[in-house]
Formats: sequence, C-alpha cells, structure tokens
Amino acid sequence: MVNQIVETILDWFGALGNIPFGKEILVFIISLMPILELRGGLIAATLLHLNPVVSYLIAIVGNILPVPFILWFINAILNWMRKSKHFKVIANWLDNKVNKHKKQIEKYGFWGLVLFVGIPLPGTGAWTGCLIAAVLNMDRKKAFLATLIGIFMASIIMMILSFGLLGSFV
Repeated sequence: MVNQIVETILDWFGALGNIPFGKEILVFIISLMPILELRGGLIAATLLHLNPVVSYLIAIVGNILPVPFILWFINAILNWMRKSKHFKVIANWLDNKVNKHKKQIEKYGFWGLVLFVGIPLPGTGAWTGCLIAAVLNMDRKKAFLATLIGIFMASIIMMILSFGLLGSFV
C-alpha cells in the first residue's frame, strides 16, 4: 500500500524532480506526511535513484520535524476537533486509532513506544506513536526520546529493505 501511495505522489509531483534538489524535496515532503513517513520517503528515494546516505538524512529530518508539534499540540487540536461538527468524525477516528494501540504502549511504556514507532508496519510510526503518547499524557521528553529511538530503528530497517531488497529490483 505504501508503495502505491508513494508512486502516485511521485506521478503527481514528478515535474518537481526536474528542478535542482527537486527529488530530495519530494523525499522530504513524503517523509513529513502521516502514514508514509520515512518509510515512504526512503521508498521514494529508491524509486528516484537517489544517494542512500543523502536520502537517509533527508527522511530522518522529515520524519522528526513534526514530532515535537504533535506531542505538544495534538491534545488541544483534538479537543477543538471533538467540539466541531465538521471535524468530530476525524477526531473520533483518531480516538479509535489511539484506543486500538494504547494497551500495547501502556503495558510496556517507554520501550513499547520505541517498538511501536520503530517497527515499520501499517498503522505504526512516529505520528501515531506521538498521538498515543500525547493522549496517554506520557512525559513529553520521554515520549520524544522514545520516538527518536523508534525513528532511527525504523530508518535502519527501511534502509535495508528499500536500498537493499527493493533497490536491487529498481
């Protein structure tokens, strides 16, 4: 699924690849996005035939950048969304997503959050991990550290998969 989304984004914004650093900007933007995050960014980098080291750094920065904003502001945003008739559906969907995964993180705490962010499976990652940590009122500094460790863990796994396995097919 991530591959298909990444390929669609690359099709939509393919012209961006023709400007200086355009391919790198695409990797950065994809790495910022929820759901795709750095796994999508690294897949895009492979499809765009970018340098693995440069791609790795760009994807890491893109994935880390939203983390503090999510941890510090998502509860206020969710509270506002719950009161809005237009955004209540999205807030309820996010609440359901949190409730689906919160027992895992509550049970294992810091290391549960590290593993949740670090194992690149559908529905996991920094965005969802930070959302859960914020809703559970985890200590923000610990949640930030756990998310960073998880991002680095996921980045190593995705580098092996994207530039190792996937890279050999592209």
